[in-house]
Amino acid sequence: MAEPATEPPALEVVALRKDFGDFTAVDGVDLAIPAGGSLAVVGESGSGKTTTARIIAGLDKPTSGSIRLSGRQRPWRRPRGGARLDAARDVQMVFQDPYSSLDRHQRIGPCVAEVLALHTGLRGDGLRERVTELLDQVGLDERQAAALPRDLSGGQRQRAAIARALAVRPRLLVLDEAVAALDVSVQAQIIGLLATIREQTGVAYLFITHDLGIVRHVSDDVVVMRHGRIVERGPATAVLSAPAAPYTRQLLDSVPRKGWKPLRRTDSSNGSAR
Repeated sequence: MAEPATEPPALEVVALRKDFGDFTAVDGVDLAIPAGGSLAVVGESGSGKTTTARIIAGLDKPTSGSIRLSGRQRPWRRPRGGARLDAARDVQMVFQDPYSSLDRHQRIGPCVAEVLALHTGLRGDGLRERVTELLDQVGLDERQAAALPRDLSGGQRQRAAIARALAVRPRLLVLDEAVAALDVSVQAQIIGLLATIREQTGVAYLFITHDLGIVRHVSDDVVVMRHGRIVERGPATAVLSAPAAPYTRQLLDSVPRKGWKPLRRTDSSNGSAR
């Protein structure tokens, strides 16, 4: 009997390098995330983690190295037409500041609908139903759907950005400091939401963060970067409980809060529980 086909990894990065003139921001980085998996890339400002994320998302070009998304090689030229839509389905990115990534003059419902119409061809009732489904999935209702970004809280704006990213059903979601700008209670809510979405959809996460305090709540594995290089990697539980690299121990010692646990599907910003 033939063995069942296995799904290719959501992400495979080999020997990634990025130079800016004489400065090397990313130096020989290897990463892998299985389908439906979650990897946190941790480091201080200047460690190269965000540059790595931007290259994976297709926003920057590497100097050298290779990236495969769901088994397909990522081309370094800007994709066009159908290739652009395929690339969007491979990977989407959620940024630290949702207010700057959302159109300030576009209401949230139409913002999500625009992405759906472009990538799925949905129209009419089908489009409206899918918009409602996506917003409900992230804990937003018709009031927030009709609002402009400025009328929402930070947590609600980030939920809207996540809904927009999920609209194309990506295989990999890159979250670049996606909770760093939120207060602690809202951070916990968004982390809980992301865990639920991962369970429901099977999307893989690449979580970029400087905060080791949240890593155990968002990822299966962790990579620690410093000066563009990986200094430690392994299962999140093992790295956080017994770090081998002095730099990782230094990061752990700087975590300001102990015993923090994410809340599940509760959002004080809109008074609803999911």
